[in-house]
Amino acid sequence: MNNQPAAFEIAKGPRRVMTLSEAEVARLLDPRALLDGLEDGFGALARGEVQSPARPELTVPGRGFSLAMPAWRPGMQMAIKVVNVFDGNLALGLPNHLAMILLFEPETGMASCVMDGTFITGIRTAASAVLSARLLARPDARVATIVGAGVQAREHLRLLPLVRDLERIHVCALHPEEARRLAARHPLAQAGEDIEAAVRDSDIVCLASHSAQPVIRPEWLKPGAHVSSVGYHPPAGELPVALAREARLFVETLDAFEPVPVGCAELAGCDRRRATTLGEVVLGSVPGWRDAREITVYKAMGIAMEDMVAANLAHAAALREGGGAAMAW
Repeated sequence: MNNQPAAFEIAKGPRRVMTLSEAEVARLLDPRALLDGLEDGFGALARGEVQSPARPELTVPGRGFSLAMPAWRPGMQMAIKVVNVFDGNLALGLPNHLAMILLFEPETGMASCVMDGTFITGIRTAASAVLSARLLARPDARVATIVGAGVQAREHLRLLPLVRDLERIHVCALHPEEARRLAARHPLAQAGEDIEAAVRDSDIVCLASHSAQPVIRPEWLKPGAHVSSVGYHPPAGELPVALAREARLFVETLDAFEPVPVGCAELAGCDRRRATTLGEVVLGSVPGWRDAREITVYKAMGIAMEDMVAANLAHAAALREGGGAAMAW
C-alpha cells in the first residue's frame, strides 16, 4: 500500500527565505575570496562543470533592456540573476545597472536566498578583469592605469593592488573632477588628464568606461603590457578593434564572439580561433604570461558563472557569520 501523499495533497506551506541587501552583500563578500572563487570557476567552466544557458533579453524601447542569467555548478546553489540596464537612471540618481539574484537549493529547488545583485554585478566584472591581470600581466608589473571613473573603475581601483605589488595607479576619465574624486579613495592612485602619458607609463591598462569609441591607441602600449576591457557600448566600444585583432586575445567564453548583447561589439569580425579562454589558462592547457614583450588583451562581457560564484560566497558568509533578514514565502 502506498502511504505517500498524492501531489494534490501537498502544499508548499509557509517558508522563510534569507534576504541580503546591497550593504549586506558588500560587507559579506570578501574580495580575495572572490578572486580565488572566480579562478576556480573559470577552471570549472573549461572542464564543462557549469551549466549556463543563453540569457534571454527583454527590450524596453528608448529605456533599456533586461537580461536573465542562470548558472549552476554541482556543490553550489543554483543562481539566477535578473539585471536591468537603463542608462537614463543616472539622471534620476539611480544606478544604470540594477540587479537581483535568486538562489535555489539544488536538492529540492526550494528558494534559499534573495539578494541584491547590483553590487555583485559591479564587483564580479571588475574582479574577472583583475583576475586576468593576475594570470596574464607581467610578474613585475608596478604601474597601472584605469580609464574611467564609474562603478567599474571604483572596483578596479580596490582590487588591482591585490594581484600585483603596484607603485602607482593612474586614474583617467572624460570628466577630470570625477577622476580626482575617485583617485582620492586610494593612496596609490593619482588622477591624470593625459591618458596617453598614463598608458605609456603602465604595465596594466584597465578600460572601464562607457565610451562608444576607443579610449586608447595601440601604439601607446609599452611592450609586455596587459589590457583589460569591460566597457559595453555597441555598435562600437572602448577597445580598439585593431588591438583585439593583433594582440594575444583572451575571453571568458567563446560566446564573446556572438552578436550583442551576448557578445562583444569590438570582437565582431574577429577570428574566434585566435582567442583563449581564461579557463584554459587556469587549467594550464594554454600558458598565460609568456614573455616580457607580448601584449595581452582580455575582453569581458560578464557571464552568469561569475554571478553564481559571488552570490554563493555571500550566502555562505551570511550562514557562517550571521546576517541578512528573512521573508515569508
